[in-house]
Amino acid sequence: MLEKTRCIVLRTVKYGDHSLIIDLLTREVGRLSVVWRMPKTGKGKTKRQIFQILNILDVYYESRSANSLPMVKEAHIVEPYSSIPFDPVKLSVSFFIAEFLCLSTRAEQTDYLLYDFIENSLKWYDTSVSAPANFHLMFMIKVSRFLGFYPNLEEFTEHSYFDLRAGQFTGEAPCHSDFLKPSETHDFINLMRMTPENMHLFRLSHSERNRIIDVMMRFYGFHIPGFKELKSLEVLREIFK
Repeated sequence: MLEKTRCIVLRTVKYGDHSLIIDLLTREVGRLSVVWRMPKTGKGKTKRQIFQILNILDVYYESRSANSLPMVKEAHIVEPYSSIPFDPVKLSVSFFIAEFLCLSTRAEQTDYLLYDFIENSLKWYDTSVSAPANFHLMFMIKVSRFLGFYPNLEEFTEHSYFDLRAGQFTGEAPCHSDFLKPSETHDFINLMRMTPENMHLFRLSHSERNRIIDVMMRFYGFHIPGFKELKSLEVLREIFK
């Protein structure tokens, strides 16, 4: 039976000599891995370039047996990007976001709100005039809202600690070392207050941005099983100096 889904490409891995395994985040069924057989030269409507990371696609696939991955029959780009593939900074950020989503959404089932947020964020980033240096930071904290561990700002006071393990603000230091001191929560609170419309108002130094991304990596590590250091992170550290 042929099925259709709207999706975002997260990763492609070569499988054998003539196939790709493609990891997708879909709107209809959550995470989905599919197989695509590369057509011979000059044949087939679907080209390999369609499956570039973070492309937004309509994919038609055929479900097979329970022991086999679905087979892609046809795929179309829904809205081609106008700047991400051609801007070195945006392209580097896109690799980071794709790797981040691969790890943070592995167990996700159908979640229309999460999918729509991600797709709309990517479209906004593509059309932004410049490459906002804080986009990936804002993106990470906003995604945590859909994954169920976004901190409750109502618990925050000027003298709050932030417990990374519990994901909450507290009036006293936790009995472990995985927390932010009141003097360190300022940048984290600013991150939670960022939106696409106001992020340009938050001026962060290179060291501040690196400190925030390190906190976010630890934060996700406590709440997503198997979450680990992203290979693409070091590239961002160099870009946003």
